[in-house]
Amino acid sequence: MVGIVTLTTDFGLRDAYVAEMKGVMLGIARAAGRALQLVDVTHEVERHDITEGALALEAAAPFFPRGTVHLAVVDPGVGTARRGLAVAADGQLLVGPDNGLFTPFLTDDGWRAFEIAEPDYRLPRVSRTFHGRDLFAPAAAHLALGLDPDRLGPAVSDPVLLAWPEVRAVAGAVAGAVVHTDRFGNLITSIHARSVEPLDATVVVRVGGREVPLAGTYGDLPVGRPGALVGSGGRLEIAVREGNAAALLRARRGTAVVVSRTTSPSKRTRRRR
Repeated sequence: MVGIVTLTTDFGLRDAYVAEMKGVMLGIARAAGRALQLVDVTHEVERHDITEGALALEAAAPFFPRGTVHLAVVDPGVGTARRGLAVAADGQLLVGPDNGLFTPFLTDDGWRAFEIAEPDYRLPRVSRTFHGRDLFAPAAAHLALGLDPDRLGPAVSDPVLLAWPEVRAVAGAVAGAVVHTDRFGNLITSIHARSVEPLDATVVVRVGGREVPLAGTYGDLPVGRPGALVGSGGRLEIAVREGNAAALLRARRGTAVVVSRTTSPSKRTRRRR
Protein backbone atom coordinates (compact mmCIF):
# COMPACT_ATOMS: atom_id res chain seq x y z
CA MET A 1 0.00 0.00 0.00
CA VAL A 2 1.33 3.44 -0.94
CA GLY A 3 1.48 5.93 1.94
CA ILE A 4 -0.15 9.33 1.44
CA VAL A 5 1.28 12.61 2.72
CA THR A 6 -0.49 15.94 2.25
CA LEU A 7 1.30 19.28 2.49
CA THR A 8 -0.15 22.53 3.85
CA THR A 9 2.14 25.54 4.21
CA ASP A 10 2.47 29.30 3.90
CA PHE A 11 5.61 28.91 1.74
CA GLY A 12 4.11 29.76 -1.64
CA LEU A 13 5.61 28.18 -4.77
CA ARG A 14 8.14 30.78 -5.92
CA ASP A 15 10.93 29.40 -3.76
CA ALA A 16 12.28 25.85 -3.46
CA TYR A 17 11.01 25.18 0.07
CA VAL A 18 8.14 22.84 -0.86
CA ALA A 19 10.31 20.91 -3.31
CA GLU A 20 12.98 20.44 -0.65
CA MET A 21 10.47 18.87 1.75
CA LYS A 22 9.15 16.59 -0.99
CA GLY A 23 12.69 15.56 -1.91
CA VAL A 24 13.42 14.55 1.68
CA MET A 25 10.29 12.40 1.89
CA LEU A 26 10.80 10.74 -1.47
CA GLY A 27 14.42 9.95 -0.56
CA ILE A 28 13.38 8.26 2.69
CA ALA A 29 10.73 6.25 0.87
CA ARG A 30 13.15 5.12 -1.86
CA ALA A 31 15.73 4.07 0.74
CA ALA A 32 13.05 1.90 2.31
CA GLY A 33 12.06 0.42 -1.05
CA ARG A 34 8.64 2.01 -0.82
CA ALA A 35 6.61 4.68 -2.57
CA LEU A 36 4.77 7.74 -1.31
CA GLN A 37 1.94 9.75 -2.83
CA LEU A 38 2.34 13.46 -2.10
CA VAL A 39 -0.70 15.73 -2.29
CA ASP A 40 -0.58 19.53 -2.05
CA VAL A 41 -3.48 20.93 -0.03
CA THR A 42 -2.30 24.53 -0.29
CA HIS A 43 0.90 26.55 -0.05
CA GLU A 44 -0.96 29.85 -0.15
CA VAL A 45 -1.89 30.16 3.52
CA GLU A 46 -1.34 33.81 4.47
CA ARG A 47 2.15 34.19 5.87
CA HIS A 48 2.34 33.22 9.57
CA ASP A 49 -1.46 32.84 9.76
CA ILE A 50 -1.83 29.77 11.97
CA THR A 51 -5.62 30.07 12.14
CA GLU A 52 -5.94 29.99 8.36
CA GLY A 53 -3.69 26.93 8.22
CA ALA A 54 -5.75 25.19 10.89
CA LEU A 55 -8.95 25.85 8.94
CA ALA A 56 -7.42 24.50 5.74
CA LEU A 57 -6.51 21.28 7.54
CA GLU A 58 -9.95 21.07 9.13
CA ALA A 59 -11.56 21.34 5.69
CA ALA A 60 -9.33 18.91 3.79
CA ALA A 61 -8.24 16.16 6.18
CA PRO A 62 -11.60 14.37 6.64
CA PHE A 63 -11.75 13.54 2.93
CA PHE A 64 -8.50 11.58 2.86
CA PRO A 65 -8.21 7.84 3.58
CA ARG A 66 -7.56 6.71 7.13
CA GLY A 67 -3.87 6.70 7.92
CA THR A 68 -3.07 9.70 5.72
CA VAL A 69 -0.28 11.88 7.11
CA HIS A 70 -0.90 15.63 6.98
CA LEU A 71 2.34 17.60 7.03
CA ALA A 72 1.55 21.22 7.92
CA VAL A 73 4.05 24.03 8.36
CA VAL A 74 2.89 27.51 9.30
CA ASP A 75 5.61 28.23 11.78
CA PRO A 76 6.51 31.78 12.84
CA GLY A 77 8.25 30.29 15.90
CA VAL A 78 10.66 28.07 13.96
CA GLY A 79 13.92 27.48 15.81
CA THR A 80 12.56 28.56 19.19
CA ALA A 81 11.59 26.38 22.15
CA ARG A 82 8.23 25.45 20.58
CA ARG A 83 7.88 21.69 20.15
CA GLY A 84 7.50 19.64 17.01
CA LEU A 85 4.36 17.55 17.21
CA ALA A 86 2.76 14.45 15.74
CA VAL A 87 -0.97 14.01 16.41
CA ALA A 88 -3.13 10.95 15.80
CA ALA A 89 -6.82 11.89 15.65
CA ASP A 90 -9.91 10.67 13.79
CA GLY A 91 -7.88 8.10 11.88
CA GLN A 92 -5.49 10.75 10.53
CA LEU A 93 -1.90 11.68 11.45
CA LEU A 94 -0.74 15.29 11.58
CA VAL A 95 2.83 16.54 11.74
CA GLY A 96 4.10 20.06 12.33
CA PRO A 97 4.81 22.72 14.93
CA ASP A 98 3.04 22.74 18.29
CA ASN A 99 1.60 26.22 17.89
CA GLY A 100 -2.16 25.64 17.62
CA LEU A 101 -2.13 24.49 13.99
CA PHE A 102 -3.87 21.25 14.96
CA THR A 103 -6.54 22.79 17.19
CA PRO A 104 -9.53 21.46 15.16
CA PHE A 105 -8.34 17.90 15.83
CA LEU A 106 -7.74 18.37 19.55
CA THR A 107 -11.21 19.42 20.70
CA ASP A 108 -12.76 15.94 20.90
CA ASP A 109 -11.66 12.91 22.91
CA GLY A 110 -9.50 10.16 21.48
CA TRP A 111 -6.48 12.07 20.15
CA ARG A 112 -2.87 11.20 20.95
CA ALA A 113 0.05 13.59 20.60
CA PHE A 114 3.82 13.05 20.67
CA GLU A 115 6.81 15.36 20.61
CA ILE A 116 9.10 14.82 17.61
CA ALA A 117 12.30 14.25 19.57
CA GLU A 118 13.91 10.99 18.40
CA PRO A 119 17.03 11.74 16.29
CA ASP A 120 16.54 8.64 14.12
CA TYR A 121 13.52 10.25 12.45
CA ARG A 122 15.03 13.59 11.44
CA LEU A 123 17.81 14.64 9.10
CA PRO A 124 21.37 14.35 10.46
CA ARG A 125 21.73 18.13 10.43
CA VAL A 126 18.72 20.23 11.46
CA SER A 127 18.64 23.88 10.44
CA ARG A 128 17.11 26.18 13.05
CA THR A 129 15.29 28.02 10.27
CA PHE A 130 13.80 25.10 8.27
CA HIS A 131 12.21 22.49 10.50
CA GLY A 132 9.72 21.76 7.73
CA ARG A 133 12.48 20.09 5.71
CA ASP A 134 14.78 18.75 8.42
CA LEU A 135 12.38 17.70 11.20
CA PHE A 136 8.77 17.49 10.05
CA ALA A 137 9.24 16.04 6.54
CA PRO A 138 11.33 13.08 7.76
CA ALA A 139 8.86 12.36 10.57
CA ALA A 140 5.94 12.53 8.12
CA ALA A 141 7.66 10.16 5.70
CA HIS A 142 8.41 7.58 8.40
CA LEU A 143 4.81 7.75 9.65
CA ALA A 144 3.48 7.27 6.12
CA LEU A 145 5.72 4.20 5.81
CA GLY A 146 4.15 2.67 8.91
CA LEU A 147 5.99 4.04 11.93
CA ASP A 148 3.83 4.29 15.06
CA PRO A 149 3.78 7.92 16.24
CA ASP A 150 4.78 6.93 19.78
CA ARG A 151 8.23 6.05 18.37
CA LEU A 152 8.87 9.73 17.63
CA GLY A 153 9.17 10.85 21.24
CA PRO A 154 7.36 11.35 24.54
CA ALA A 155 3.61 11.74 24.79
CA VAL A 156 2.28 15.31 24.94
CA SER A 157 -0.80 15.98 27.06
CA ASP A 158 -0.88 19.77 26.68
CA PRO A 159 -0.59 20.69 22.99
CA VAL A 160 -1.05 24.37 22.20
CA LEU A 161 -4.60 25.35 21.28
CA LEU A 162 -5.66 28.42 19.36
CA ALA A 163 -7.87 30.89 21.16
CA TRP A 164 -10.84 30.39 18.83
CA PRO A 165 -13.58 33.01 19.19
CA GLU A 166 -15.90 31.52 21.76
CA VAL A 167 -19.33 30.40 20.59
CA ARG A 168 -21.78 31.40 23.32
CA ALA A 169 -25.46 30.87 23.93
CA VAL A 170 -26.88 34.23 25.03
CA ALA A 171 -30.59 34.85 25.68
CA GLY A 172 -31.73 32.29 23.15
CA ALA A 173 -29.14 33.32 20.55
CA VAL A 174 -25.81 31.86 19.49
CA ALA A 175 -22.97 34.36 19.28
CA GLY A 176 -19.67 33.79 17.50
CA ALA A 177 -17.33 35.65 15.16
CA VAL A 178 -15.69 35.64 11.76
CA VAL A 179 -12.55 33.49 11.86
CA HIS A 180 -11.43 33.63 8.22
CA THR A 181 -12.03 35.36 4.90
CA ASP A 182 -11.48 33.11 1.88
CA ARG A 183 -10.25 34.23 -1.55
CA PHE A 184 -13.83 34.91 -2.67
CA GLY A 185 -14.42 37.29 0.25
CA ASN A 186 -16.70 34.81 2.02
CA LEU A 187 -16.73 35.21 5.80
CA ILE A 188 -16.17 31.87 7.53
CA THR A 189 -17.45 31.92 11.12
CA SER A 190 -16.73 30.09 14.36
CA ILE A 191 -20.33 28.82 14.41
CA HIS A 192 -20.87 25.24 13.27
CA ALA A 193 -24.20 24.44 11.68
CA ARG A 194 -24.88 21.85 14.38
CA SER A 195 -24.95 24.70 16.92
CA VAL A 196 -27.90 26.42 15.26
CA GLU A 197 -29.90 23.61 13.62
CA PRO A 198 -32.47 23.64 12.27
CA LEU A 199 -31.77 26.54 9.95
CA ASP A 200 -35.21 27.64 8.79
CA ALA A 201 -37.38 30.71 8.33
CA THR A 202 -37.33 31.44 12.07
CA VAL A 203 -33.57 32.11 12.06
CA VAL A 204 -32.11 35.63 11.94
CA VAL A 205 -28.38 36.12 11.23
CA ARG A 206 -26.59 39.38 12.04
CA VAL A 207 -23.04 40.23 11.02
CA GLY A 208 -21.56 43.20 12.79
CA GLY A 209 -25.11 44.28 13.60
CA ARG A 210 -26.39 43.99 10.02
CA GLU A 211 -29.08 41.41 9.32
CA VAL A 212 -28.60 39.10 6.33
CA PRO A 213 -31.05 36.51 4.96
CA LEU A 214 -30.54 32.76 4.96
CA ALA A 215 -29.82 30.93 1.71
CA GLY A 216 -29.27 27.33 0.71
CA THR A 217 -26.40 28.15 -1.65
CA TYR A 218 -24.73 31.10 -3.35
CA GLY A 219 -26.95 30.97 -6.42
CA ASP A 220 -30.08 31.40 -4.29
CA LEU A 221 -29.04 35.00 -3.56
CA PRO A 222 -29.61 37.94 -5.89
CA VAL A 223 -26.39 39.04 -7.60
CA GLY A 224 -24.46 41.41 -5.33
CA ARG A 225 -26.55 40.69 -2.23
CA PRO A 226 -25.29 39.12 1.01
CA GLY A 227 -26.66 36.06 2.74
CA ALA A 228 -25.84 33.43 5.34
CA LEU A 229 -25.47 29.76 4.48
CA VAL A 230 -23.80 26.57 5.65
CA GLY A 231 -20.50 26.12 3.84
CA SER A 232 -19.04 22.83 2.66
CA GLY A 233 -17.02 22.50 5.86
CA GLY A 234 -20.12 22.67 8.05
CA ARG A 235 -19.51 26.20 9.33
CA LEU A 236 -21.91 29.10 8.96
CA GLU A 237 -20.55 31.55 6.42
CA ILE A 238 -21.60 34.88 4.99
CA ALA A 239 -21.33 35.35 1.24
CA VAL A 240 -22.23 37.81 -1.49
CA ARG A 241 -23.27 36.28 -4.77
CA GLU A 242 -20.58 37.11 -7.33
CA GLY A 243 -19.22 39.65 -4.88
CA ASN A 244 -17.12 40.08 -1.76
CA ALA A 245 -18.86 39.86 1.62
CA ALA A 246 -15.84 41.10 3.56
CA ALA A 247 -15.73 44.30 1.50
CA LEU A 248 -19.49 44.87 1.32
CA LEU A 249 -20.10 44.31 5.04
CA ARG A 250 -16.78 45.80 6.13
CA ALA A 251 -16.15 42.66 8.17
CA ARG A 252 -12.98 40.81 9.05
CA ARG A 253 -11.67 38.25 11.51
CA GLY A 254 -13.25 38.99 14.88
CA THR A 255 -16.42 40.67 13.55
CA ALA A 256 -19.36 39.51 15.67
CA VAL A 257 -21.90 37.09 14.21
CA VAL A 258 -25.17 36.38 16.05
CA VAL A 259 -27.76 33.76 15.15
CA SER A 260 -31.15 34.09 16.84
CA ARG A 261 -34.71 32.97 16.33
CA THR A 262 -37.77 35.12 15.92
CA THR A 263 -40.47 32.67 17.00
CA SER A 264 -41.50 29.10 16.32
CA PRO A 265 -43.32 28.21 13.08
CA SER A 266 -46.43 27.17 15.03
CA LYS A 267 -46.72 30.58 16.74
CA ARG A 268 -46.23 32.37 13.42
CA THR A 269 -49.05 30.28 11.95
CA ARG A 270 -51.43 31.05 14.83
CA ARG A 271 -50.78 34.80 14.48
CA ARG A 272 -51.61 34.71 10.78
CA ARG A 273 -54.96 33.21 11.61
